Amino acid sequence: MTREIVAEQATPAVAEHGEGPVWDASRGLLASVDMQRGDLLTVDLLRDGAELAEVRRRHVGDLLAALRPRARGGWVVGLARGFGLLDEPGSPGEGEARPLGELWSDPTVRMNDGGCDPGGAFWCGSMATDDTPGRGSLYRLAPDGSVATMLTGISISNGLCWSPDGAHAYYVDSGTGGIDVLTVDLTGPAVTARDRFVDVEGGTPDGLTVDSGGAVWVALWGGSAVHRYTPDGVLDTVVRVPTTHPTACAFAGPELDELWITTSEQGAGVADGRAGALYRCVPGVRGLEPLPYRG
Repeated sequence: MTREIVAEQATPAVAEHGEGPVWDASRGLLASVDMQRGDLLTVDLLRDGAELAEVRRRHVGDLLAALRPRARGGWVVGLARGFGLLDEPGSPGEGEARPLGELWSDPTVRMNDGGCDPGGAFWCGSMATDDTPGRGSLYRLAPDGSVATMLTGISISNGLCWSPDGAHAYYVDSGTGGIDVLTVDLTGPAVTARDRFVDVEGGTPDGLTVDSGGAVWVALWGGSAVHRYTPDGVLDTVVRVPTTHPTACAFAGPELDELWITTSEQGAGVADGRAGALYRCVPGVRGLEPLPYRG
């Protein structure tokens, strides 16, 4: 039997296109991006707040696609056409992100979503700005700063998260309508196998996360929901989100027991104070500590 949960609105509508939530335990922050505005959004989950949490905004570039905590402090980020590094607020280098070089020159292709692997590398994938199929790729930024292309022919590169044992990764190319399982040789590095984990119904699969039991939670663009799939691919939980375009989800908080969900105004068709807000629920399971970038 499928369990249903209703997520509550946790912030005002703060993002034109919210994406990429991630817990930063060292600062007690839930970080996410307002992608096309190029802004980093943070919520301090260790503070007692009002009914709607305060969101702090920091402009870091023309486009901020994704980010993950960096082991030495700050964040690694996906920018419009490559990777970058971002210092912590208050540090001597605070300001816009420092690009690590463009991976391509075509302005009609941009970075989208990503995550870190057990080897400390940051993966981020691309897509065409007009959603043309097959123009994206998936890239890996190693701790030594080298970049490898892991997949090509991607339509809309989205969620990427490793299983609890680090044996494989779950990956979404939204153009395929499902979630795949990647077998990865980190010493190569190379993707040695790509198999279908589950076909998603009720919306377009977008960003995802994995809980401590190995189940996969995926946001459904256009579906007003987040789905949880058990490790054997069974849908057992639906989180209802009171706006049409959830984009991604992540476990956060000191106990990693809160599921936070980003949403978008794009495609929602109405400015009702709900689209572009952050949502949360307490689903009764815990997440995994986010893997950091070790470069």
